[in-house]
Amino acid sequence: MLEKIWYGNRLLALPLLPLSALFGLVSGLRGLAYRTGLKKVHRFDAPVIVVGNLAVGGTGKTPLVIWLCEHLRAQGFRPGIVSRGYGGNASHWPQQVRADSDPVVVGDEAVLLAQRTGCPMCVSPDRPAAVEALLRYSDCDIVVADDGLQHLAMGRDLEIVVVDGRRGLGNGFLLPAGPLREPPGRLRKADLVISSGARWEDVPAMHVVKPRLVPLVPASETRPRPLQALSGRQVHAVAGIGNPQRFFDLLRSHGVEVIPHAFPDHHAFRRMDLWFEPDLPVVMTEKDAVKCRRYGKRNHWVVQIDVQPEPAFIDRLDQLLEELKIGQEAA
Repeated sequence: MLEKIWYGNRLLALPLLPLSALFGLVSGLRGLAYRTGLKKVHRFDAPVIVVGNLAVGGTGKTPLVIWLCEHLRAQGFRPGIVSRGYGGNASHWPQQVRADSDPVVVGDEAVLLAQRTGCPMCVSPDRPAAVEALLRYSDCDIVVADDGLQHLAMGRDLEIVVVDGRRGLGNGFLLPAGPLREPPGRLRKADLVISSGARWEDVPAMHVVKPRLVPLVPASETRPRPLQALSGRQVHAVAGIGNPQRFFDLLRSHGVEVIPHAFPDHHAFRRMDLWFEPDLPVVMTEKDAVKCRRYGKRNHWVVQIDVQPEPAFIDRLDQLLEELKIGQEAA
């Protein structure tokens, strides 16, 4: 219901505007407290790059974080990652994350990032504590914070904001009348803005490249195949992410006939969630796959993707990274 208000008729949002005004007031006072020193901003021995968004829901941050870590390595950095560990039920925090960590303990996105990047990673609801633990137990010299834009206690040296290229900023209102955690003007304060899936206004975009199918249950005789291998075929598409429609649209754009099965973001999958009639191939996102492998069958597939930002974004990023290097050398 809320998404219809956020991305539909602006008039439907009007009754909620008083609550949005209250949300904005509280958020503004909180930001002022950090800017004036009433609340502490933690600084670290390594630069921190925050990748976040203004709108709730999925905007494509995780693929960008994967690309960014690879790019940082190519520039001579040793990146590490921190995130909240959303959905994890660890009894204590921070938690170091490995490729074989349990997503029930540390969260699904954290395990996915550890698997895809090979970077040291630490998760905690307390982001400064996660950064400090990461630096203490690894040799990384730069930190990528996944989804930390509004965590103002965590000092940062560079901010990247991801905007959904198709949905943009919705109706432009703050929660709950709109999808925004911060006003649209916040984009002007970010170092870099990038849109995902499609170009939004004059913002550089990142595009999905090389979408491929890998078996949910690894098998030595089954190699990755292009997503086009399912073109013209009907499949059950499973997505427990912030914006399931983005995944369904990707499949349809490659000629796949989709029977959609949308679940809540970070859904705790059970075996019965993957039982469908008729018995057709089942495809899912990488984030869902880390929780579903124990239930996998031979006709269950994971859609693995990479993204490629446009040159304007990369050029500006490299310029900012060079400035970070110069600052580190001077320090």
